[in-house]
Amino acid sequence: MSQIKVNSIVPVGGLTSGANGGIIQTIQTFKNDATSTTSNTFSDLTGMSATITPSSNSNKVLIRFSLCLSSTHNPVIHINLLRGSTNIAQPSTTPVHFSTMMAYIDGDKIIQQGYEFLDSPSTTSATTYKLQWRNHAAGYTSKLNEYYNATNYAGTSTMTLQEITT
Repeated sequence: MSQIKVNSIVPVGGLTSGANGGIIQTIQTFKNDATSTTSNTFSDLTGMSATITPSSNSNKVLIRFSLCLSSTHNPVIHINLLRGSTNIAQPSTTPVHFSTMMAYIDGDKIIQQGYEFLDSPSTTSATTYKLQWRNHAAGYTSKLNEYYNATNYAGTSTMTLQEITT
């Protein structure tokens, strides 16, 4: 089997002065099994983490995730994005309830919620991105990839990391 490996592909006419933004690496995690939480404190969202090793300190990492969420009693589900153990993509103010993303699920339905963030990790070391979640208040059940009240409705969730040259 033949393989061609390159660091980058440049158009025949070359790159324009100051050009950047090429995708040089893609990592994805895919979760198709169900999990749930009843907690109102943040905990790791099992299976929703991925590790990438940037090739340059100046390169950026584009993080995209899509979550299949359902819940009981119309709560707000809070999702936090972390690089290692550090919360990133946070609001500039610090109200009582804050997170990277919130999802309100009206009327005990199932939703597909997407998000993306361009991070500057400033490292060439292996870097893990992960999601944490919690319910807005105690007493609720939130689920990933399965309708909360029936097993005949299910979906999938993904997290994709892409290294972007600068």
